[in-house]
Amino acid sequence: MENIDNLKNHTLDAINKAQDLKSLDEVRVSVLGKKGAITELMKGLAALSVEEKKEMGKNLNILKAEIEKALEAKREGLSVAELNAKLASEKIDVTLPIRTENQGRIHPVSKIYEEVVAIFGQMGFEVAEGPDIEDQFHNFNALNTPANHPARQMQDTFYIPNPESDNFDDSYVVRTQTSSVQIRTMEKKQPPIRIIAPGRTYRSDYDATHTPMFHQVEGLVIDKNITMAHLKGCLYDFVKAFFELDELPVRYRPSYFPFTEPSAEMDIGCKKSKTELKIGAGTDWLEILGCGMVHPNVLRAGGIDPDEYQGFAFGIGMDRLAMLKYGIPDLRTFFESDVRWLKHYGFLPLDESSMTGGLSNNGGSAR
Repeated sequence: MENIDNLKNHTLDAINKAQDLKSLDEVRVSVLGKKGAITELMKGLAALSVEEKKEMGKNLNILKAEIEKALEAKREGLSVAELNAKLASEKIDVTLPIRTENQGRIHPVSKIYEEVVAIFGQMGFEVAEGPDIEDQFHNFNALNTPANHPARQMQDTFYIPNPESDNFDDSYVVRTQTSSVQIRTMEKKQPPIRIIAPGRTYRSDYDATHTPMFHQVEGLVIDKNITMAHLKGCLYDFVKAFFELDELPVRYRPSYFPFTEPSAEMDIGCKKSKTELKIGAGTDWLEILGCGMVHPNVLRAGGIDPDEYQGFAFGIGMDRLAMLKYGIPDLRTFFESDVRWLKHYGFLPLDESSMTGGLSNNGGSAR
């Protein structure tokens, strides 16, 4: 018994004096290893009488448990101390001045997002969001898009099977437009409604002006006595503010969209040459967005009475806006993660867009 007490005191003292995990493990091996002190005492039990064996075995097991507990507590403390020491030695002083040659840039699409939100925000629009993975009701049916519409064909839309149904009509889609957010907003909120819905959209297309993933901003206004004049005035103010021009010729051409009636496409004035496209007064026109008065069927699908309320909606491609405003020739380069491209077309991180401080001219781009 005296030997066990001495071994216990000696071992616990050695554990307390261990300075690192390596020296602690050496203590463990010297006591609990194959040739450790407790292991050797366990081997000697065979030479003892039954009563002595029972008493000695009990005491050895108690000793082993106490030592293992002390080892674990010490190991935890040393691990924390080593981690803190490592963190202290590898710390980075984030207060150091940045190297201008390595300064990050804001992506043009992120910049356009800020500009669009700033302009419509001043007009009283709220930002609404919705899921990228949609059901066909919110993406197509509620937007008055018939089952045989070309936009619903497999070559244009990414479909996702519904694990709970074999029926194709129950399949999910990766949203083809943020118009689905308009339906979700109408379901949750009663008029008056004035929202924009910016976000990612997806279609099966890829060339210099189309990519499988792109960015749109949809707008929706619903109230009593809303007319086409309100739509035209709103969009005219937007394009003037966005392109930062005092005057900008615009025109509206009749068009067709399932979710609006009447529907139109908006053109802005420009001057085109072989090497340059200049937005503003000129002899040419450039299509910029689609718009129209919300179809009564869409209002009904959103739970709003079309006999009492009416409204207008519009959709704008934010990537296309970036290409026009900042002279970017190929849409595919937006998503290639080329640091050189971003350094050329990107914006300084602190150049926030606002109607009071300025849009793209607030500090200037990195170019």
